[in-house]
Amino acid sequence: MREPSADARTIGDRIAGLVPDGATLQLGIGAVPDATLASLEHHRGLRLWTEMFSDGVLALGRTGALDADHPLVASFLFGSPELDAWVDANPRIWTRRTEVTNDPGVIATQPAMTSVNGALQVDLFGQANASWVRGRVHSGFGGQSDFVAGALHSRGGAAVIAMPSWHVRADCSTIVAALDGPVTSFQHSWVVTEHGAAAIWPCTASEQADHLVQVAHPDARDELERSRSCSVLT
Repeated sequence: MREPSADARTIGDRIAGLVPDGATLQLGIGAVPDATLASLEHHRGLRLWTEMFSDGVLALGRTGALDADHPLVASFLFGSPELDAWVDANPRIWTRRTEVTNDPGVIATQPAMTSVNGALQVDLFGQANASWVRGRVHSGFGGQSDFVAGALHSRGGAAVIAMPSWHVRADCSTIVAALDGPVTSFQHSWVVTEHGAAAIWPCTASEQADHLVQVAHPDARDELERSRSCSVLT
């Protein structure tokens, strides 16, 4: 497993600070989810209800952070041979069809359901794009919209969008004034970058924009403020 970058570790630490003991987690694969799981090692009573999980959950289990009396539920897994060996014939691992794990109504019944998903862009309206680049599909967004909806309806739940503030390869801010393509999900609880955690719901549109500018990359903030002054977000 590749070592997470400093930014990914910072984002993971910030997300971990939003997660209460006893929460139910949904995380995908990648540097930020793995860094988040690593930052949760001192939590206790954590549960898992997710579309998929990887080696980060195995590491979390070693620390005693997971609820030993509750099954870990997922639709599929992807990881190392060590993960495969741990899962094999393990009664704690329950695999279910995707239409079960990703059912927003079922997700909402999980206690303190906390979904953590990535995005390519988030705009000042709090809308996320997790699939489109320059008018073309870059990747599928999986169960993101299902888990965001389910987490927002869970008692004590939260929906987190996590991403670095700057897209290195595209050399641009990941927080933009307005999306120029389809919206993957919206009305999240938090948008987290290495610069902070922006509260989104249940803030006003103006408050959302304030918070998002604050967690944007410093090189993008002036332009975001100028764009904001010409919109309804003032």
